[in-house]
Amino acid sequence: MLDPRLDALADYPFRRLADLLGPPAEGSLVMSIGEPQHAPPPFVADCLAAHAGLWGKYPPLQGTPDFRAAVAAWLNRRFQLPAAMIDPERAILPVAGTREALYLIAQVVCGERQGRRPVVLLPNPFYQVYAGAAVMAGAEPVYVPGADGPFSLPDYSTLPREILERTALAYLCSPANPEGTVADAALLERSIATARHHGFLLAVDECYSEIWDKAEPTGALTVCARGNGSMDNVMVFHSLSKRSSVPGLRSGFVAGDPAVMAGFARLRSYGGAVQPLPVLAAANALWRDEAHVVENRALYRAKIDAAQERLGHRPDFRRPEGGFFLWLRVGDGEAAARKLAAEAGLRVLPGAYLAKAGADGINPGQAFIRVALVHDLDTTRAALDRMAAVLDA
Repeated sequence: MLDPRLDALADYPFRRLADLLGPPAEGSLVMSIGEPQHAPPPFVADCLAAHAGLWGKYPPLQGTPDFRAAVAAWLNRRFQLPAAMIDPERAILPVAGTREALYLIAQVVCGERQGRRPVVLLPNPFYQVYAGAAVMAGAEPVYVPGADGPFSLPDYSTLPREILERTALAYLCSPANPEGTVADAALLERSIATARHHGFLLAVDECYSEIWDKAEPTGALTVCARGNGSMDNVMVFHSLSKRSSVPGLRSGFVAGDPAVMAGFARLRSYGGAVQPLPVLAAANALWRDEAHVVENRALYRAKIDAAQERLGHRPDFRRPEGGFFLWLRVGDGEAAARKLAAEAGLRVLPGAYLAKAGADGINPGQAFIRVALVHDLDTTRAALDRMAAVLDA
């Protein structure tokens, strides 16, 4: 009765972690999940309350004109886009966080390629939703490691033509989860050119784009704008969860190629999660406010400073360019996770759970752990002290 493709899905990373460590011990600190713990801006609750009368209305699939206008204005400001590049009526849709959209987009574009099974390209390591989306769309996932080692992003333009000709979709995450690496303009240019040449969609997951360390990450739409302004073969995915510390709001958007967006809207009319009108009203206010984003980013930067002070002496320590994860080389990620749980009361995620072994049998995440710096600064400092003591023992 069940779809046999479900058998091809590995257990989700947090299920695997529960199998490895058991339930969290009393007093343990969960640093395995990227769930922001910063307080959201106070005006979110005020906005939801002010629009409480709208809970009794069915929300429109495409959101409200005000939501689309707020998102278009933010995109234009943040990524220096020409005013006419984004048509709010054709190129923007609200989504229930980026997970929903990143999963469903595979259903839109993964048809047969010249009579052959389509390919979906994934970075390796990767956000697990990409793999689930590929498998359940009937595509063959192809895992592509970083071009320059464990802290780099894949360069899809270097893949063999026989793979690219079958490719229907390619995921790219910048800043990357888990490595914290940012795609530069040159990599984005090559990726977009490759997608257009071979006729596939480049899905750029930018949900960590507003949490950056030294330099504001370049966006895929910025690169499109520097060309002729076309968004053909490109979609970007954004969320308020990390940017504004409101993961429970489940509010994000997709923007890009109008032809693909039309197909996406058609699919979501059958199975997508719409955004309630009070949620959209709160989202409008969040996309229009940057002050809370600057404060949020400063909090994460302080925690990265604390991590570098305590762990920067370790071989291969890499300060993340973006996002809030540490990608730490520890030799054996599972062994380190067990040791940190037992001796420091810290739950971290083995890197192997976020990656796939290659043809050589090597899992590029095997030697790593992912550590989410999502708690308050004092809690994070204390946890990092315990982590350093255990890892250095």
